[in-house]
Amino acid sequence: MTSEVIDGPAHAPTPATAAADTKLNRGFSFRAALSLAFADISPIVALYAIFALGLFAAGPRFFWAFPIVLVGQLLVACVFGELASRWPYAGSVYQWARHVRGTAWGWFAAWAYMWGLTLTLSTMAYAAAGFLLEVVGVEDAGRWTKAAVALGVIAFGTAANMIGRGVLKVMIVASIICEIVASVVLGAILLLFYRVNPISTLFEGLPDQHGSTLGPMLIAIAFAGWAFLGFESAGSIAEEVERPERNVPKAIILALLLVGVIVMFSSVAVILAIPDLPAVLNEKSGDPVSATLLTHLGPSIAKPLLIMFVIGFVSAFLAVQSAVSRAVYGAARDRALPGAAQLSRLSGPERMPIRAIGLTAVVSALFILFAGSNLYDMLVNFSVMGPYIAFAIPVFGAALARATGRWKPGPFTLGRWGAPVTYAAAAWLAFEVVNVVWPRQQDGQPWYIDASMLLSLIALGVLGILVYLRVRGRITAPVGETAPVSQQVKE
Repeated sequence: MTSEVIDGPAHAPTPATAAADTKLNRGFSFRAALSLAFADISPIVALYAIFALGLFAAGPRFFWAFPIVLVGQLLVACVFGELASRWPYAGSVYQWARHVRGTAWGWFAAWAYMWGLTLTLSTMAYAAAGFLLEVVGVEDAGRWTKAAVALGVIAFGTAANMIGRGVLKVMIVASIICEIVASVVLGAILLLFYRVNPISTLFEGLPDQHGSTLGPMLIAIAFAGWAFLGFESAGSIAEEVERPERNVPKAIILALLLVGVIVMFSSVAVILAIPDLPAVLNEKSGDPVSATLLTHLGPSIAKPLLIMFVIGFVSAFLAVQSAVSRAVYGAARDRALPGAAQLSRLSGPERMPIRAIGLTAVVSALFILFAGSNLYDMLVNFSVMGPYIAFAIPVFGAALARATGRWKPGPFTLGRWGAPVTYAAAAWLAFEVVNVVWPRQQDGQPWYIDASMLLSLIALGVLGILVYLRVRGRITAPVGETAPVSQQVKE
């Protein structure tokens, strides 16, 4: 890859980018980057976290939300592949948005991304804690017991991320093995030996559902939208990947495609194997995934299943923390955050962004202390909204660059399909942002929970404006201008 890909002149390196202690080591191959993105999306987390929500919102036909969202996200992944090929720097959406449209765009993409993923860390740790308590035989654990265990999960995951890339790789491999067993193998067993519902079930709604099915399906699409996030994480570690201008785009797209196929296969298997589907849909309570597996495979499957859930959620925690910490590091290296001098420093023989990793741990741990409260429920919803806003900013920027004739491709390019795919991805993200943020009335919930997406967006947006006004005067030139791409992607 050559420096001709970058618009504008190459400036002399600034202290933030020229300092020796701000250069990441390359410790990830293509397979490692693919595995990290795969674990970040996580078929176990993607299916288990939203299956009941989708089923109770739209009935068995909610399955079709998965292929709809997958197609939309694949459009986004293809655009991200082109952006990552051209700007393979730590921080993914932050770097792409800043280079394609400017500092303000990039900064607010980073702000939404960092908050969204840090909130995701707390939800994953809290979920892993619940499963872990069940594994050791603790039932009906109280809020503070789960919070204490979740803090332990955060401490464990953070230590693993700080130790080095080798530990992360081992845990990601363990995660993938569990993902294959829990998703593919169990799904195949259900389809081959325990299918009790006909294929036509996939086109049925709720028993009492009358009139238009658009509203319930829009809700299901919003839920499924959370399931297919995380594929961009391969771009967040781009400076640590060998030949990132070619390997990162492939990892982004292939990880999403693999997880998407696995999740759809598993969801079909579970829907067709639910023993008393009408009763489940009428009650709208409980965990239909675990209940179906226990009914068909017996109680002996319970503990191994819970262990696989724990490994899946913890590994997803590790991958998400890797992604968000690189976004913090990348922004801090450009002096775009308070405390930038510390957050941009690398430590240890593997030159890891220890302080950036530690910050994500501290903030996610603080969120855990509010778990179980209405405030926590409001903030957690931003874990869906934040990434979609962060995705939309660089994609809209790429669409504007193409529309104005300023786009120049990198080594990975969609060719003549680039423009229509980019415009379609922008339209998809505009639709999904509106769909996710739209206030919806929930039975038994106060108004501020129904409007929590919008309220959290406003609150964090105002806070972001205040922080940006404070730091904007000292933000350095983009890394793509301060150092040629050829120097960044070749050792």
